[in-house]
Amino acid sequence: MIFSDFSKALGQLSDGRFLSVLGLGVGLTLALFLGIFWFVITLIGVFVPDTLNLPFIGEITWVETAISWASVPLMLIMSAFLMVPVASAFTGIFLERIAEAVEDAHYPHLGQARRIGFAEGLGDTVKFLGVLIVANLLALVLYLLSGPLAPLIFWGLNGFLLGREYAQLVALRWEGAAGARAFRKRHRAEIFTAGVLMAVPLTIPVVNLLVPVLGAATFTHLYHRVSARSRPFQSA
Repeated sequence: MIFSDFSKALGQLSDGRFLSVLGLGVGLTLALFLGIFWFVITLIGVFVPDTLNLPFIGEITWVETAISWASVPLMLIMSAFLMVPVASAFTGIFLERIAEAVEDAHYPHLGQARRIGFAEGLGDTVKFLGVLIVANLLALVLYLLSGPLAPLIFWGLNGFLLGREYAQLVALRWEGAAGARAFRKRHRAEIFTAGVLMAVPLTIPVVNLLVPVLGAATFTHLYHRVSARSRPFQSA
């Protein structure tokens, strides 16, 4: 059934609201990383001298340039590592567009969900981004030490985090904070499995940028599918 949820989400990928959220998420992420890169280069220019006098060597005039160039591969590695978590966070701000697009197409009989205020959505998104980045940074050493098991650890950790966040954000629109927490507890196994399904494409370049949008859509389907068990008189 989870693959059916994902298949429905994939089938709606050409929806204009899906594409707009994807563009906003990727665009804002790129803008953020460009801003960070500019900030780092500026700091290097401020704190690293243009020239440096070393004993027995004399004056070196390429210190700032060398450090600036050395920072480029480091920033690229960090960008590749953090691109999807940050894109996921930005997409979370616009989650309602994805959920509404899914519900308009597949669940119009359910009416309109409660709108999540921008401040409320932003607060959840910032917390999620912090947890996602910190958890992956702490697990980085474990990834390096675990060899061939690293992908399994990565998928398990990020599957748990993504499943928890997307389930919370989708259920929040219909049940409020307390109801969303209860929903996560009732369906933790399905939520974790769907989260892992979302985490696997994170290791595929370019495809991983689709994960936030597809994840939000998949969990919208998952939420309504499992919730329908308590309202059998309604069909999706």
